[in-house]
Amino acid sequence: MSTLDALQIAVRAIIANRLRSLLTLLGLVIGVSSVIALIAVGQGTQKGVSDQIRGLGTDLIFIEPSAEATTQQGGGASPITTTLTRADADAIAANGNPAISAVTSHITGEAQAIAGVNNVGAESVFTSSNYAEVRDLEVATGSFIAPGHDRAGSLVAVLGLRVAETLFPNVDPIGQEVRLSFLAGRVVFAFTVIGVLQEVGGAADADDQVFVPITGMANRFRFLYTPTGDLRVTQIDVQASPGADTEQLKQQISELLLFRHNRTDPDFTIESQDDLLEAASEVANTLSILLGVIGGISLLVGGIGVMNIMLVSVTERTREIGIRRAVGATAGDIVNQFVTEALALSVLGGMIGIVIGVVASLLVDGQTLGDQEVTTVIQAWSIAAAFGVSAGVGLISGIYPAWRATVVDPIAALRNE
Repeated sequence: MSTLDALQIAVRAIIANRLRSLLTLLGLVIGVSSVIALIAVGQGTQKGVSDQIRGLGTDLIFIEPSAEATTQQGGGASPITTTLTRADADAIAANGNPAISAVTSHITGEAQAIAGVNNVGAESVFTSSNYAEVRDLEVATGSFIAPGHDRAGSLVAVLGLRVAETLFPNVDPIGQEVRLSFLAGRVVFAFTVIGVLQEVGGAADADDQVFVPITGMANRFRFLYTPTGDLRVTQIDVQASPGADTEQLKQQISELLLFRHNRTDPDFTIESQDDLLEAASEVANTLSILLGVIGGISLLVGGIGVMNIMLVSVTERTREIGIRRAVGATAGDIVNQFVTEALALSVLGGMIGIVIGVVASLLVDGQTLGDQEVTTVIQAWSIAAAFGVSAGVGLISGIYPAWRATVVDPIAALRNE
């Protein structure tokens, strides 16, 4: 029997048992579509996190206090206990290291931004004039904080795009007054808006932040200073020069800070963008694998369904098998027939599952889940893998029923029928 003959017989058998074939296909369709859609979500998550990290700037190194030295600014009333100071940032910048392009520091905390009847929760960033340059932030209208604003302690503010759109939906924000409420509403200051940032996109923090001069705010929150008069900061950002060895630079910065803090063990952490990207990639890859396994289980269940249906088919078609064996069909012909039928079901289910999985991924892409935007990335390898596994499952699922068909005694089969 040729493969074409076996395929024709398989198609006739599938059509003759439409409901049974449909139910068999359903398991495979769900399995294949689940694999494609879930892997697309996992890969999209990786892309979203990677884009957000890259959006922080270029060639950056982030220095933060270690876990035991955290900050409780903003909504809490506890004093800042971070071990980092603005003097540390100045020392890094003044070190004369050619591998360093720029250094900036900032203090972050929670705030409620209020303009008229509109208000929105935002992250306040007390920082200086070079922050936008280091973080690759572009101003859409107005300007960013200038050195003069910082020196004078001016009460001016630059708004992230989402903050600006919420507070001033139909008004040009430039020149308008915005009030920032700190420490659970116990302290409120009024600021003049001097700029609005361009949209960063995704889940980027900058769209939901308000930037104000660090010196002016530090003078109003005296607990930000150490007993020796150094200004505490929650993070220092170092921009490496193009082509610089960031690992070596991290080591040099660490040695400098250990010397300044008079410590042998660091009370800070240093991470580069590459470190963050690598960690995010590992987490996202693990997520993709787990999601793929979940979809694979559905695919395996679908394969078991194919095997069960084929076993039922062998039992129901005992007479047909007996007649074919009686007129000269070989065991190989019988195996070819039932394996081809199982493979045809699996290939058809795989093709339908691919279409549904791709369409579902496209429909979910860009949707909002809670306050997070879902991103999906359809990978060609996931489609090929899902289809290949589907076909493989069908092939394997058809082998045992096909073997059962070959051991049917044609005389006994015809006698029983």
